[in-house]
Amino acid sequence: MRQAGLIISLDFELHWGRFDKVPLKGNEAYYYRTREVIPRLLALFEQYQIKATWATVGMLMARDVEEWEQFSPSLTPGFYQEAFSAYRWFRTSHLDPNCLFAPDLIQEIIRTPGQELGSHTFSHYYTRVPGQHTDEFRADLQAARHIAAEKFGLDLQSLVFPRNQYHPDALKIARETGFRVVRTNPEDWFWERPEVDGWVKKGFRASDSLLPLGKKTSFLPVAPAAGFPTLLPASRFFRPYQDRISWLNRMKLRRINEEMLSAARKGEMYHLWWHPHNLAQHPDQSLEEVKIVLEHFSTYRERYSMESHSMGSLAHIDRSEV
Repeated sequence: MRQAGLIISLDFELHWGRFDKVPLKGNEAYYYRTREVIPRLLALFEQYQIKATWATVGMLMARDVEEWEQFSPSLTPGFYQEAFSAYRWFRTSHLDPNCLFAPDLIQEIIRTPGQELGSHTFSHYYTRVPGQHTDEFRADLQAARHIAAEKFGLDLQSLVFPRNQYHPDALKIARETGFRVVRTNPEDWFWERPEVDGWVKKGFRASDSLLPLGKKTSFLPVAPAAGFPTLLPASRFFRPYQDRISWLNRMKLRRINEEMLSAARKGEMYHLWWHPHNLAQHPDQSLEEVKIVLEHFSTYRERYSMESHSMGSLAHIDRSEV
């Protein structure tokens, strides 16, 4: 029988992932709780022997403003709408560095068995926003690889595109710059063209986390096409804990468990992802939900020999091996 697997990938950003959507001022406590959640999450992963990929914004790896400047590329994105540029936002802001820089947490991630440091680009770069060109994106990925190599001695293998925006040229550039595996979107129509979002798409995505509205979520890894990285589709976004509507939490967890069990029985892969800051609104309850998912996985590891994978551990996999 083919070997089933659970892949976990985390988009590690702190405020770099939300700078163009919400203000940092007034939200500092949210990121302080995020910083407290991460060691607890790592402890859970170690307890349950879970591999995971931490797709990290390169700017977050810097120690301070001076190091941020040192590692920033000379070629930055020329977005027509400057509001999408992390460089413009940061240079016009004077904000709490603890919400933006976290090399100490990255060291904790690296020290924890089974954890892979991946990339979420250097500047939370949006590849489908008008105005930028391929040379700028290439420079961004090179900067992400440079800071990881210089500060942590790591050769990054895995990439997650911010806001899940990508296109064929971006995938090719990712491979050219050394990334061997990329997380992609589900095939459902409500995940297509995420840069053109709306309430209908968001409503279907939210509803699909509770009821089966989309296509099958488990899959078999496929050997990459020439010039492209291995593509690992996301199966399910692990939505944040809801405080006032508790039945949604039960439905969400039941849906994840049903999908993971189906993957285990079929010998397929199931790819769960979220942001560490998603756990920060209700840390204790959120970590308990993660523990429930990992308990189910442990059962399927024992019953069906389901394995835990980071994205990087599947970078070289061939379809004939699964």
